[in-house]
Amino acid sequence: MKSGRHFLQIPGPTNTPDRILRAMHRAVIDHRGPTFAELGETVLSDLKGVFKTKNPVIVYPASGTGAWEAALVNVLAPGDSVLMYETGQFATLWKKMADKLGLDATFMQGDWRSGVNAAAIAEALAEDKAHTFKAVCVVHNDTATGITSDIAAVRKAIDDAGHPALLMVDTISSLGSIDFRTDEWGVDVVVAGSQKGLMLPPGLSFNAVSEKALAVAKDGGAQRSYWDWHDMLGPNASGFFPYTPATTLLYGLREALDMLAEEGLENVFDRHTRHGEATRKAVEGWGLEILCQNPDEYSNALTAVLMPDRKGADALRKTILDGFDMSLGTGLNKVADQVFRIGHLGDFNDLMLMGTLCGVEMGLQRAGVAHEKGGAQVALDFLAQTDNL
Repeated sequence: MKSGRHFLQIPGPTNTPDRILRAMHRAVIDHRGPTFAELGETVLSDLKGVFKTKNPVIVYPASGTGAWEAALVNVLAPGDSVLMYETGQFATLWKKMADKLGLDATFMQGDWRSGVNAAAIAEALAEDKAHTFKAVCVVHNDTATGITSDIAAVRKAIDDAGHPALLMVDTISSLGSIDFRTDEWGVDVVVAGSQKGLMLPPGLSFNAVSEKALAVAKDGGAQRSYWDWHDMLGPNASGFFPYTPATTLLYGLREALDMLAEEGLENVFDRHTRHGEATRKAVEGWGLEILCQNPDEYSNALTAVLMPDRKGADALRKTILDGFDMSLGTGLNKVADQVFRIGHLGDFNDLMLMGTLCGVEMGLQRAGVAHEKGGAQVALDFLAQTDNL
């Protein structure tokens, strides 16, 4: 048995704070009764502030994958064309789901080191004179690569092309950690999950839905039942759900929303920005390379670090887990064993970050990975010189 706490520094699920654990540690109530209605109404209302939208946010008892499927089947039917962009593993998995659902998905090739190329999307839409593309699907923050894409630029590309396609965005590892503006950026469908910036265990997923998307879903989309937005919206209006909800997770969500409001959402984003910058300074101090190549696209939720010679990341992660009881994110698909990922999102502070970075540096030394010593000290100096929000 190992003493002390386990450091869960993967990019999600994140550490669940004690306040949320205590909020969930209570008896289940009648999900058709007035007490639940009050819980449901306040949660559904306050979620809009986190998504920065005036439109409905729909909650499913599911992982983020469920929210992906709900987004697709409500507005797209088999055979419909959709334009998607490759930024990493999670963009790739969403595209594979589109294929399985019978959609005609065009996957714009990326290099896993840069974000969505809005100019390329604009060109593709300009060539689509018949408006065959019904939607553009992109990932805001790809958890596999640590890349944050410019969603406002994608919206502008769609508008400049005069194209009616819906804009659908995955925010699973950015919501509540990195600024996301649903209405301001003209996003029609937002996909999110509970287990990252919202600080909950896995089990809730979300769609924020524009009026345009709701109108499309009313008369179109694929055959669906569980995922149907309109089946949800009726009961949601009075705080209820059309089937048994994940009651204890909703208790936790209520507490998470309170925590975000108490800190202030913009302060939450600033805290993540500061921790992301400190982590990148540590990587630079070690003489290692960040997978994301464009500093404007660096993720403030996680950092993917390339190994020297692009190999040995899994052995390093094992050394760190066995020696220091800390879990780091693995490299996925095209970057398997080439990168390790440091999560720095959710309920996180300076001491937790420094413990994480010291664990990485000790692991690099113990595993014999070529690096410069002192990266953790660089991060420490940066934190000491900046405000601790």
